[in-house]
Amino acid sequence: MDLTLIVVLVIALALFFDFTNGFHDTANAMATPIATGAMRPKIAVALAAALNLVGAFLSTEVAKTISGGLIKEGSGGVQITPTMILAGLIGAIIWNLVTWLFGLPSSSSHALFGGLIGAAIVGAGVSSVDYIVLLDKVILPALLSPVIAGLVAFCATRLAYAITRRYDNLPDGRAGFRYAQIFSSSLVALAHGTNDAQKTMGVITLVLISAGVLGPNANPPVLVITACALAIAIGTYTGGWRIIRTLGKGLTDVKPAQGFAAETATAATILASSHLGFALSTTQVASGSVIGSGLGRRGSSVRWGTAGRIGLGWLMTLPASAIVGAITAFIALLGTVGVVIDLIIAVGVIVAIFAISKHNNVDARNALEGVNEVAESGRVVKIRKVKPKNAKRRAA
Repeated sequence: MDLTLIVVLVIALALFFDFTNGFHDTANAMATPIATGAMRPKIAVALAAALNLVGAFLSTEVAKTISGGLIKEGSGGVQITPTMILAGLIGAIIWNLVTWLFGLPSSSSHALFGGLIGAAIVGAGVSSVDYIVLLDKVILPALLSPVIAGLVAFCATRLAYAITRRYDNLPDGRAGFRYAQIFSSSLVALAHGTNDAQKTMGVITLVLISAGVLGPNANPPVLVITACALAIAIGTYTGGWRIIRTLGKGLTDVKPAQGFAAETATAATILASSHLGFALSTTQVASGSVIGSGLGRRGSSVRWGTAGRIGLGWLMTLPASAIVGAITAFIALLGTVGVVIDLIIAVGVIVAIFAISKHNNVDARNALEGVNEVAESGRVVKIRKVKPKNAKRRAA
């Protein structure tokens, strides 16, 4: 198949992946403010889309990790062809949409990495992947970032509850934090753009380098940055309802102070990681923050079964998507016929999944019914009702 056509197909599929990433991860920023009533769903989704757009222009370090680090460069450039990048991207999209449809815990970011790694190994050999970069920039951040975000959220929640009192006597307490959540959730949406949109920038830059359009270690062109920013923003707005639909049940115990602490921890972790070029899963970071903030409340305990189920889903994403990427890469080795077969499979899966999802339409009117990954993480912590220490003093 013509090289130019392959490059065009990779760019189109990469932007589609960016679009799916947007609606897959909307709730990372807007889960807790909607659950606590800080913002209405329609306003929250629109704000998340706008800030995802802005955030995509703030950094390119994560994009460089993908375009010039994860896949090794040889004498002729990166050791992966545009055809293999196409196959890996198809594998990532298939895994991402299947997990989205069935509500399985997963990471769009790790699906992308897995798909590319699987395709690179099939197309260029095991040595084509820089495993030091994989460990340093992907695996270790994946293991540590939820823990770090959880610890920060735990400390912030304890501090918030220690320095405030229920002067307003509202059932949820610390109602002033509800307004602070507008700022903190906006910061999460901005941070999401700085990390997740860059992954698609990195893939497009990688295929342009492998095709000889750009030189080795080139930075993402402005046009690529703009296209990726628009794709993730549009995806955030148009697809966010299906993800947000489960927040009402999943995070009913989240209080304003707790939500503010979780969002602040999430944003701080993602922004710091984007600056260092760490390709994080924002879903995992947000979930870790929600769990940590829940443990920061009095009377909390861990549901280890739920925590284990979520953790298992996270661990499965990278190897599972790598297997899918390897399968599509093997098919692509057949030549033009293989690429056509991959594209038919991809289109078939995409059409089928969206057709199935239409049977249960979700919009602003019913967006607070049902479960997503961040909401599911809220169930890891069991909150036992505890009376305020100064209850008798107030009654007196």
